[in-house]
Amino acid sequence: MRLDQVAKLLSCKLEGDGSVEIHGVATLEQARAGDLSFLTNPKYFNEARRTKAAAIIADFNSGQFNLPILRNTNPYLVFAKAIELFYSPPQQIASIHPTAWVEDSAKLGKAVSIGAYSYIGEHVILEDRVDVKAHCTIYQDAVVGSQTIIHSGAIIRERVKIGKRCIIQNNAVIGSDGFGYAKQEDGSWYKILQAGTVIIHDDVEIGAGTTLDRATIGETRIDQGAKLDNLVQIGHGSSIGRDSLICAQVGLAGSTKVGNEVILAGQVGSAGHLKIGDRVIATGQTGIPGDVEPGKVISGSPAIDNKSWLKSIAVFSKLPDIYKALRDLEKRVNLIEEMNQVILEQNKTTLSI
Repeated sequence: MRLDQVAKLLSCKLEGDGSVEIHGVATLEQARAGDLSFLTNPKYFNEARRTKAAAIIADFNSGQFNLPILRNTNPYLVFAKAIELFYSPPQQIASIHPTAWVEDSAKLGKAVSIGAYSYIGEHVILEDRVDVKAHCTIYQDAVVGSQTIIHSGAIIRERVKIGKRCIIQNNAVIGSDGFGYAKQEDGSWYKILQAGTVIIHDDVEIGAGTTLDRATIGETRIDQGAKLDNLVQIGHGSSIGRDSLICAQVGLAGSTKVGNEVILAGQVGSAGHLKIGDRVIATGQTGIPGDVEPGKVISGSPAIDNKSWLKSIAVFSKLPDIYKALRDLEKRVNLIEEMNQVILEQNKTTLSI
């Protein structure tokens, strides 16, 4: 495809030769002749100057390069759309594999696909163009919205409801029992029946190996457009707001309420029964012990304001030297006090004479 055609399709301003043929998309380091690359972070400017790509996607402030440029105010979004011009995921074929087991009471919409060895339980509803890959299990009374994809190994438990155009990645478990026990008089733990469910709204993605526990009563809820990475644990009765981004290995204890457009970076953990306000950003490995006001950027464990944390972490590596200097200063002060005491005693003796 000619570069000027690519520019038109991606709504970019073209600088340079539009007749260049583009065959694919690649990173700055891996790009070769015929590849379209991208610059979204200024720290990779030198790599952009050295790249062997045929053209590059960049914003309007990135300077000049010795190759054609597609300019846009959001180059990362343009890069995402460029991939779709050259690479197409495998197309769903509406079929039910002979080894799949579908209960008679299940209701299937139009053009549904069910892969090998998958099980569709009693009274399950799969709406139009749902794609269930191989080795999936969907328990009784679950509902899956149209155009949702459930990848191999995923398990959808009883009464779970999943919206339209969702993506459930491999080996995710939606609706597993919440972690709830009451202690008995003899010290043993009595399992609390997890009678609630999980509700996932439209356009949500759930990463591989991620688990969403059903509520004890009521629901665990993921609102529209939220994206959950791999190996995320969402405790029972929690909720994730609209268009929030939950990165890998985040763990939310039960009844955590996450607002809209929140970003929780990798390995963030929260205590239960707290609220994280809209548009909060928690950097990697932040530990959240209590409520967080909307719009805050927090870091550390326990979490504090990000700017304060940056100053604190800069001091942390210097603590051994600071401690040594403090001990030396303490010794000097003690020595001065001892000398002053000696002088004081001498003065008392002189006055008495």
